[in-house]
Amino acid sequence: MGYKVAVVGATGNVGREMLQILAEREFPVSEVVALASERSIGSEISFGDDDLRVQDLAKFDFTGTDIVLSSAGAKVSAQFAPKAAAAGAVVIDNTSHFRMDPDVPLVVPEVNPEAIAGYKKKGIIANPNCSTIQMVVALKPLHDLARIRRVVVSTYQSVSGAGKEAMDELFTQTRAIYVNDPVEKKQFTKQIAFNVIPHIDVFMDDGTTKEEWKMTVETKKILDPSIKVTATCVRVPVFISHSEAINVEFENPISADEARAVLRKAKGVSLIDHHADEGYVTPVEAAGDDLVFVSRLREDITVENGLNLWVVSDNLRKGAALNAVQIAERLIKDHLAKK
Repeated sequence: MGYKVAVVGATGNVGREMLQILAEREFPVSEVVALASERSIGSEISFGDDDLRVQDLAKFDFTGTDIVLSSAGAKVSAQFAPKAAAAGAVVIDNTSHFRMDPDVPLVVPEVNPEAIAGYKKKGIIANPNCSTIQMVVALKPLHDLARIRRVVVSTYQSVSGAGKEAMDELFTQTRAIYVNDPVEKKQFTKQIAFNVIPHIDVFMDDGTTKEEWKMTVETKKILDPSIKVTATCVRVPVFISHSEAINVEFENPISADEARAVLRKAKGVSLIDHHADEGYVTPVEAAGDDLVFVSRLREDITVENGLNLWVVSDNLRKGAALNAVQIAERLIKDHLAKK
């Protein structure tokens, strides 16, 4: 028996990736529906060897749909996720709208799969922020080993996290610089080509950006509310994959060798940590891969029980689409199995 799956925002970067991953992982579908806004109606999008004709989200009847994978923006999710849930579907939402709702589980399958059971309250499961996902996948086995007290993280986030138009802007600005044309900025507050921008999402009253706030509150909800987290989130001129420099303080002693041993066995993690040229992972190598890569693992001698690590992952895959599909896989295995 298969499941009827609807992908909301199917024509966007993450929506396309969701369809590709559903096909790659041979998700047990009986039917897949591609949904988007009115301007995309009638266009075709690939699903494995097939092409799907995009349907109008505003007019779609979710009755009979088992699972909805949604990545069309917070305002769209706020309107259509409850509608889909009321029709009997389970919505796995990739936007920020439901993440901090106490009645909506926020899930990374390698970290807190037991939380999926909470979907019954509202029929919705939230997919965390991309930068949060890769960090907690790397931190979970270390937290289990020595209990994390505090995390200081600086992110180096690719432009794909801001959408297709942002990727286009990096390309066009780079080309403009090489041919001596004027550099136009539309998607970013400053030039992104050959530059870095310490500003992702809106500023909050205390000077924190919302992206930084998300990393703090989401880590607490997913991993442990007692962990202190401070983040600085930076946009860099990279097309795909986010990188993070993470400093961790633990309650209990932990050596670099002990951390390496536990990370080698951790689900969803690949430890590539050689003290040599090319003995680490960069965004280019992580793009297109499903794993969270950990490199540059070393002890921080300036604090008691401290470690530094470098974490890289494809933000469109594990940071968004793959995590959502993995939630769906665990959902049907534990809660929606058809006989």
